[in-house]
Amino acid sequence: MTGLDSWYAYMKSHDRAALWDLLHPDAIFESPVVHSPQRGRDITFKYLSSAEKVLGGPGFTYVGEWKSADGAVLEFKNVIDGIEINGVDIISFDTEGRITHFKVMVRPLKAINMLHRLMAEQLAAQS
Repeated sequence: MTGLDSWYAYMKSHDRAALWDLLHPDAIFESPVVHSPQRGRDITFKYLSSAEKVLGGPGFTYVGEWKSADGAVLEFKNVIDGIEINGVDIISFDTEGRITHFKVMVRPLKAINMLHRLMAEQLAAQS
């Protein structure tokens, strides 16, 4: 199973242990609302598991996929509280299929603002 296959399996299963195993210990996460990259498995896990709860509900779908030798760009969409969200996950994998870098980009601005609020609430609930 490739890293990308493992990511898709996690998104279907919502298995937090599988997500933890998928992350490289030095993984880096880049959020659309946090200026600096977040470094390390612990914080990357916290952001990705929170994002899956906020964004990964029944309406979440990947609508495009572009792959390279060591990564992928996955376009997604969802509607939350009547706001259509469109974005991309840019994921890099190491040779063992673990995520080394995960960047999220989202549009439009009202979706970013809503996600900022919802993610802050979800992250606070995890603390």
